[in-house]
Amino acid sequence: MGHVLRDLGIDRLPIEQRVTLVQEIWDSIAREVGLLPPTADEKQEIEGRMSEDDASPANVATWDEIKGDAVERWKK
Repeated sequence: MGHVLRDLGIDRLPIEQRVTLVQEIWDSIAREVGLLPPTADEKQEIEGRMSEDDASPANVATWDEIKGDAVERWKK
């Protein structure tokens, strides 16, 4: 067991409280992750997708087409 868990006494908490603590920590991370700047790989992916869209602006699908395709795939 990690020294931080022992130092903070987390290892002595009942399981239910430890699970709640983990959930609260995870929720705090989830709230802040959107504030992080994109990584270099993410920037490259975004730029690539934007370039593709600029090169072929008419190559799009409507929401009804996308939804219909998804529904058909789930029927199989």
